[in-house]
Amino acid sequence: MNKIYNHSENLFEKLVSVATTILGNSISFLIALCLVLFWWINSLFIKTDAHLIIGDIIFGITFLSLFIIQKSFNRFSASLHLKINELVSSHDTANNAVLNAEIKTEKEITELSKEYSDLAEQIKELDEEFKGEYKRELDSALDVEEALPKKDNNEALR
Repeated sequence: MNKIYNHSENLFEKLVSVATTILGNSISFLIALCLVLFWWINSLFIKTDAHLIIGDIIFGITFLSLFIIQKSFNRFSASLHLKINELVSSHDTANNAVLNAEIKTEKEITELSKEYSDLAEQIKELDEEFKGEYKRELDSALDVEEALPKKDNNEALR
C-alpha cells in the first residue's frame, strides 16, 4: 500500500511540475488570450444581455490573470532559489543537502524540515543552558563585588 502511495505521490508531483511549467509559459498565455478573444467575439453576437457580457469579460480577465500570476511566481521562485543556493554554497559549514531543494520530493523536504526543527530545538536548549550558566556567573560576580570593602569617596578625592 505504501509503495502505491509513494508512486502516486511521485506521479502527482511530476504532473504539478509540468502543469506549473506550462501555465507559466508565455506561449500558453498567448494561446489563452486568443481563446478568450475568440470566446468574447462569439459571445457578443450571441448574447444581448449586458450582465452576461460583463460576466464573460470578468471571467476572461480572471482566466488570463492565472497565466500572468503563474509566470510571475515562476520567475520569482527561480530567482529566490538561485539566491538561496548561492548563499548555501558560499558558506563552508552549510548543509549542502538543501541545495536545489525545489527538485526534491515532498517527502524529502519534510524529512529535511524535521532535521532542521530538531536542530532548532537543540540550539534553543543550548541557548537556555548558556543563559542559565551566564546568569549564575553574573550572580557570583555581583556577590564578590558586594563582599569587597567599599572605599570612601572622600578618601578617593584626596
